[in-house]
Amino acid sequence: MQTRETSVPGYERVVWGADKTAGYRGVAVIHSTVLGPAVGGTRYWLYANDDEALTDALRLARGMTYKNALAGLPCGGGKSIILRNDALNDSAALSREKLFRAHGQLVEALAGKYITAEDVGTSPSDMEFILKETRHVAGLQGRSGDPSPKTARGVFRAMQAAAKHYWGRDDLSGKTVAIQGCGHVGYYLGGELHRAGARLIVTDVDQERSRRTAEDFGATVVALEGIYAAPADVFAPCALGGILNDQTIPQLKARIVAGAANNQLLEARHGALLRQQGILYAPDYAANAGGVINGCCMEMLGWDQALTSQKIDAIYETLLRIFRLAAESNIDTSLAADRLAEERLMKGAMSSPQL
Repeated sequence: MQTRETSVPGYERVVWGADKTAGYRGVAVIHSTVLGPAVGGTRYWLYANDDEALTDALRLARGMTYKNALAGLPCGGGKSIILRNDALNDSAALSREKLFRAHGQLVEALAGKYITAEDVGTSPSDMEFILKETRHVAGLQGRSGDPSPKTARGVFRAMQAAAKHYWGRDDLSGKTVAIQGCGHVGYYLGGELHRAGARLIVTDVDQERSRRTAEDFGATVVALEGIYAAPADVFAPCALGGILNDQTIPQLKARIVAGAANNQLLEARHGALLRQQGILYAPDYAANAGGVINGCCMEMLGWDQALTSQKIDAIYETLLRIFRLAAESNIDTSLAADRLAEERLMKGAMSSPQL
């Protein structure tokens, strides 16, 4: 494993790794360890170039710092990426085990300052490969496992809180929710909403995922670009980030945005644009914290599932607090969430964190 470190202002460490025999190239970013070891998943994704991958990793790592702080976890924020190379990574000569074991070596090189887990493009079985090289990994099979159902549960609770704030009641029965992305989290969110009596409109780049969600939960499938203007009460972004922007926000018919995707706002100013359009935004890192809460509480703190589930459900109260602060201070909700997270980070810098 060859490693090289680069310096990025505002970040504690950025370390690149490469292993030619494994076909591996990756980067690990530690944004902050003020509240504890940096926790954040490993993303396996195809990028146009290294700069694009680094930009994504930096945004995601910072988001994890704020997510963990706002959730009241004794964890900092980090993220790592394995750069997918379809010419190599899909070849018979390269095993997934070699790829993820190489990544495990990069994680191990950070000596416990960074703990990884599952993310986009990775699975609990991939984490088992990483475990062969380092103990600094969560989301393992037989322990906290797949975080997707827990992330979906947290988003559902955030959506209920948004409904309570906007409509005065958190009952989603009869409401229409447009889900963008029917992967693991989007699918489980669809199940939560279906059981709550909501109507679903869905889309996904993978037509089979859309079909499965429609078949299991009675959803209506629309084209990819049609999801923004879909006649829905709630828009739930559950794919990749940057989808709330100058082009998409004016198309929205929904009055609430609450989803699982990270970095939903293309730029910070788009939080203000949503507010100007009369749309209530549930800040992504507040809404989608269920997965990291589950892994941290069960694997790092030793909590049982019942107590952990209570903390995931408390996302409801966190969102209500954000909405109240935004209304009282006449600011957009994304800024209100940042203020609450930064408040805890400042306190954490002066004392040990408390759950």
